[in-house]
Amino acid sequence: MKRSHPGILASILLAWAAFPAAPSAQSPTAPAHKASFRSAADLVTIQASVRDPRGRPMPGLTANDFEVRDNGELRPVFSVRNDQSPLSLAVLVDMSGSMRLSSKISMVRQTFDALVSQLRPGEDEAAIFTFDASLHERHDFTSDPEQLRNALAEFQPFGTTSLYDATAETARRLSARSATRKAIIVLTDGIDTSSLMTATEVSGLASSIDVPVYVVATVPAIDRRTLTEDTRRTATSESGDLRDLANWTGGQVIFATTFTESTAVASGVVSELRQQYVLAIEAANAPEWHRLDIRVKRPASATVKARSGYFGG
Repeated sequence: MKRSHPGILASILLAWAAFPAAPSAQSPTAPAHKASFRSAADLVTIQASVRDPRGRPMPGLTANDFEVRDNGELRPVFSVRNDQSPLSLAVLVDMSGSMRLSSKISMVRQTFDALVSQLRPGEDEAAIFTFDASLHERHDFTSDPEQLRNALAEFQPFGTTSLYDATAETARRLSARSATRKAIIVLTDGIDTSSLMTATEVSGLASSIDVPVYVVATVPAIDRRTLTEDTRRTATSESGDLRDLANWTGGQVIFATTFTESTAVASGVVSELRQQYVLAIEAANAPEWHRLDIRVKRPASATVKARSGYFGG
């Protein structure tokens, strides 16, 4: 799968320029002899999920176990964190007209409640946003999960779907949070009908501030194949699609076709985020898109999910 599209770099840069600058990434704890003379502005942080060939998380990796290339150039890894630091989640819920089918919105509500149940009170934080033709903030970030329970009970689907635009705006808001591990979790039936931005432009924005996007498609099993085919059919090499948006940011598209699956998916996403590594490399000065390639040296068949790049300068 392609990781970046140089041909549309200008459009991504223009889109990025329309957003306020994201705050500098916080520097993770690092060996004093390497990071003591580097400010947070000199570093790029990378949230990375690592799994072995059998799909199991790989704990205990150090900086020496990773290989990071920036535009093809090997870069030293200054620090690696793999602790249980708090999560900051922006839950983005599709409330467009296509979600009117009762099973869809019911599964969305169950998935959301399952997500909330995974949060650690007083440590993790989450906020709720809904979208149709525009983005709506339903509840600001809070570390009290009780404030979020049953928060979607009163909302009714209506209007067109601006999934990509809503994701971009949510990423901008999430960038202001101080947590080391952040993510956008989109609960939707997966079809965008009215966004001005493309999947590639949104992934550029989200990747630049290291915000993985997990898309949970809550659709009946009979609609899963149709959704996959429709998504691919409407995508072009220039715009990308929903899967590309998730993959380029280090996230994933996951289907929840039953109520049992929706609960398991919520638990799996939060578990993956808690087990992520957070790497720090030196930021490049060149004011351009820098493509990142992150690998584990051994075993070579290990799978690494991480953002596809960042804007230098």
